[in-house]
Amino acid sequence: MEALAEHTIAFSGLKDGTHSFEFPLGSAFFAAAGEEEIEGGDVCMHVRLDKSATLLVVDMHADGVVDVRCDRCNIPMRQPVDGDQRQIFRLTGDDDYEDEELVTLDPAAHSVSLSHYFYECIRLALPIRHVHPDGLCDPEVERALQALSPEHEPMPDPRWAVLKDLQNKERNS
Repeated sequence: MEALAEHTIAFSGLKDGTHSFEFPLGSAFFAAAGEEEIEGGDVCMHVRLDKSATLLVVDMHADGVVDVRCDRCNIPMRQPVDGDQRQIFRLTGDDDYEDEELVTLDPAAHSVSLSHYFYECIRLALPIRHVHPDGLCDPEVERALQALSPEHEPMPDPRWAVLKDLQNKERNS
């Protein structure tokens, strides 16, 4: 995900302490992401930034909907998104830490772009499977799926019955 200027926080002019921001994400954000699965959306990122002399702790909350395709009928659907993520930025410049939650920034940095972290938060908040609620899938696809599904229980394999008889004989012995 490329960094977008509208998702950048210039922290050098902020006092130490807590600051709140909101970033609306629309079609331009999802187009910049360049992913085929998410076709668009309307998500609001609520950001709380705790700034200190050496750390920036960013708590993000994604709230909204994204446009995806139903995994069952392949018709567009709006998938609700509700997720949280924390990202910590260290302003020391040394890369001694191996931690996914901790990112080091150059001590001369004056701003941080959150575009990538917004996208990551949204992706992690999405369910693995995107399916319409019951009755909302394309009726034509539903009919085709029902025509392909078996109407009765499949006949059990007779080999299992023989194995079950052997097991019963062992128990009774």
